[in-house]
Order: sequence, then structure tokens, then C-alpha cells
Amino acid sequence: MTDATVYYHPDLSVDQQLALRTAAARLALEFDGTYGAETIERFLHTSYDQFASLSSVPNFLPLLAERFARQRLHALARVEGHHRDGKPVVLFLCTHNAGRSQIALGFFTHLTGDRAVAWSGGSEPGTEVNPAAVAAMAERGIDITDEYPKPWTDEVVRAADVVVTMGCGDACPVFPSTRYENWVLDDPAGWDLDGVRPLRDEIERRVRRLIDQLGIPATA
Repeated sequence: MTDATVYYHPDLSVDQQLALRTAAARLALEFDGTYGAETIERFLHTSYDQFASLSSVPNFLPLLAERFARQRLHALARVEGHHRDGKPVVLFLCTHNAGRSQIALGFFTHLTGDRAVAWSGGSEPGTEVNPAAVAAMAERGIDITDEYPKPWTDEVVRAADVVVTMGCGDACPVFPSTRYENWVLDDPAGWDLDGVRPLRDEIERRVRRLIDQLGIPATA
């Protein structure tokens, strides 16, 4: 049995502690037969720690931790061969995971639906997705308001078939047998909507080209 005190956060409110226990229970049901309680607890609480120093809204931390832990566990299952659905996995990486990579993720997910898997991450994650990027995507009918800046982890990178980097430089992780593309695109941090639109359109063009290269049927 997992020693829960290993992952105990004394600074958490009673409600936050309950939220983490509830999240662990949900993840345990979802990954039953694949990963045990100890692995799930470790991923959940290390995911919580990833966001604790960045988030200005502590009440949302357990939810963010659960979402990120779920992504990481799905990635680990792919790396370890527990999950084989044949879907290509693409990871979009930039510095803050707040603009370029979120726009790319939004287009890729919108255009491929459930025919592929896409994730994103940042070398220095910000605290929120760029509002101008959110507005620019909304103009295309794509809602990225539920996305959030997050770091990358080894299992997420290793699970990807294609890693697209956008300005994270030497900080970008490199693993053998993974296909890499580097998209040279300006960081839209601080830009207004008019400035983001041309960047959005260029990212869409590159995403569509990538989808075509991967042989994934794209929606119009």
C-alpha cells in the first residue's frame, strides 16, 4: 500500500486535500489493471508540485494536477507498450506554452479529431494562455480556453512520434528515434490580436502540412 504521507502537503486546505484524494480515486479507476496506487499517487502529486509554484489560483491546482497526471500516465502507458491504438502522437513545444504551441495544438486537435493525439508543453511555462491567442483561435471557431501552460516530462516526449519545437532552443529535449521539426516562429507574448492573426494563419498552414505528411484525414 502506498504511504500517503510521502505525498502529504501540509499547506493544503482540507478541501484541496479532499480534491486530490478524489482525483487519485478517479485515476485509479481509469488506469485499473495498468498502474497501481503508488504510481498514480506519485504522478498526481508530482504534477501538483509542477503547478504549485506557478499558479495564482490555488483552488484549481488539484484539477490541473489531475489533468496533467492523466496525460502523463497515458504517455507512460504508450512508452511501456500498455496502450496501442495506432494513433500518431504529436507534441508541440515552445517556451511558455501560452501562445505558439497552444495555437498549434488547437488547430491539430480540431482538424484531426480522434484520429490522432496531440499534447503541448513549455520550457518555462507561463501562468495562463495568451488572451490574444485565445481570441485569435475563437475567430476560427476553435475554443482553447480550457488549455493551460504546462511543462513537458520525459514520458510525454518519449511517447511522441513527432516533436515540433518552436523557440525553446537548447532547452528542448532530444531523444533518439523521435522525429523532430523546428518551426521558427516569433513568440507572441505581449502581442495584441492584430499581431497574432498572421502568426495564427502561419501556424495553421504548417499544422495542415504536418497532418498531410502524417497521412491523417483532416476535416475541412
